Amino acid sequence: MTSLPTQQYPTNGPNASVPWWADAVIYQIYPRSFGDSDGDGMGDLPGITARLPYLAELGVDAIWLSPFYVSPQVDAGYDVANYTDVDPLFGTLEDFDDLVTAASAARLKVIVDLVPNHSSDLHPWFVAALAAEPGSPERARYIFRDGTGPKGSEPPNNWGSVFGGSAWTRVLDYGEPGQWYLHLFDVRQPDFDWSNPEVADFFDGVLRFWLDRGVDGFRVDVAHGLTKADQLPNSTTNMRAFDGAGSSGPMWDQDSVHDIYRRWHRVLEEYPGDRMLVAEAWVAPLERLARYIRHDEMQQAFNFTFMKAGWDAARLRAAIVDSITANSSVDAVTTWVLSNHDAVRHPSRFGLTDPTDWPNGISARDEQPNAAIGLARGRAASLLMLALPGSAYLYQGEELGLPEHTTLPAEFRQDPTFFRTNGEDAGRDGCRVPLPWIAGAPGYGFSPTGASWLPQPPEFRNLAADAQERSTTSTLALYRSAIALRRQYGLGRGELVWNTGEHDGGDQDGAERDGADAGAGTDIGTRLGATEVIDVTNGAVRVICNAGSTAVPVPAGTTVLVRSDPATVAPAVVAPNAAVWLVASA
Repeated sequence: MTSLPTQQYPTNGPNASVPWWADAVIYQIYPRSFGDSDGDGMGDLPGITARLPYLAELGVDAIWLSPFYVSPQVDAGYDVANYTDVDPLFGTLEDFDDLVTAASAARLKVIVDLVPNHSSDLHPWFVAALAAEPGSPERARYIFRDGTGPKGSEPPNNWGSVFGGSAWTRVLDYGEPGQWYLHLFDVRQPDFDWSNPEVADFFDGVLRFWLDRGVDGFRVDVAHGLTKADQLPNSTTNMRAFDGAGSSGPMWDQDSVHDIYRRWHRVLEEYPGDRMLVAEAWVAPLERLARYIRHDEMQQAFNFTFMKAGWDAARLRAAIVDSITANSSVDAVTTWVLSNHDAVRHPSRFGLTDPTDWPNGISARDEQPNAAIGLARGRAASLLMLALPGSAYLYQGEELGLPEHTTLPAEFRQDPTFFRTNGEDAGRDGCRVPLPWIAGAPGYGFSPTGASWLPQPPEFRNLAADAQERSTTSTLALYRSAIALRRQYGLGRGELVWNTGEHDGGDQDGAERDGADAGAGTDIGTRLGATEVIDVTNGAVRVICNAGSTAVPVPAGTTVLVRSDPATVAPAVVAPNAAVWLVASA
């Protein structure tokens, strides 16, 4: 056996309990697609409140709400025009307060999205900036620069947008072409200038506004992008590559960004109850990501290395080992995630010919996933993820096994990526389709009128929540069982030990000797990568995940707690594309 570094569970004092977020299962809600209470086809806050009992029964500890703020909705609310009010699409501030009260009664924490890298172009600050002259205090809140070339006709540098095209747009000054402003995303999402103290003061106020209303934490959008390198130099960064190459460069992961999070850490300390920050930071290597969760900065960061590993035992194993090793070096816990609102849903990714592929959306003209294989692999990967120590993040609908909507017609697409790439990339709409609640209802129960802001695929009917409620072998039943067992056995606060040698014919004793002084997780991951089976023990629970093509036996002297393929005709084995949790037989 090979042990990993022990996960650290920080406390707020020598006699304090472990913070709630350290081992929480957190459920992401995409408000426009969760539940529509008024029949307009757009999900809303009352629709979320009405479904909180479902989430409590699922067993999650917290909900994370994607943006619901006042916005022109160019980028589905990630273009914020007012950071301290609710967009009428989703309800009112009173509706938000009711949601927080109901969540508290259901023992659910509430995390909200914070979008600090950029605002909407309709934010009052940017409206004022456009009306002001170059060099004015109004423009100093954003990144305005003079152009290059004849009469400033070329952008200030060569930076591109994450959504495609240039990251610079020119404005009119005195009725003539003038300065340029930076937008790392859509043209209607101008970047703030975080070197301006006024910006920092403003966001302190935003944090306090929502903390005063009872939120328990913030998911920080584009957390690695707030500060830019001095002088904004040209770059060779591929802005559309979500990997190590695409996360470095003068616009990403600057050392100065950590001053912001130390400041926010102090703001959160003003409030009781272990308030938290979780970073959306596409940063590599993992040692750089770990810097965001040092003791005086954020509490968590999304583990995109694990998310992008795909259905591949060696890659998953290396991601687990390297993540725990890197985070343990700063005394921090690890998060685990398989899907979110920016990625093709993992059952569909895992059903592709290459189950490690990372497409930017899937359209009807692309390879269509194998739904059955993808779902089997998705269930197995979810069972593996929920057995890992640390905190797990779920994306709405994954507990139903929902696939990507891969045949969504172009006329319904709304993602800026689709338009800025002239349809080359399908974009993210396919993972954002409204949820199916009632198989026999119009719109599958998402809306009382059947209206839906994006059309739902017909396969959602058999995956609706009410249909799965009636089945003990449904994906919903699997998630409920696994989350309950995770809590019962304390897996979120456990410690992993790798069971080596059994499936690959290796020298188990030799692996244990090597592991005793293996400081680099990659070294351990390499040694454990010779097999397509992940076999790991967390406390009393042994987890076997079979990513290979040959069944492996269930070890003698064990009892099955839960398995991802309950309909298997061979209960004494772990089938390909399946996972199982075991305990020693009494």
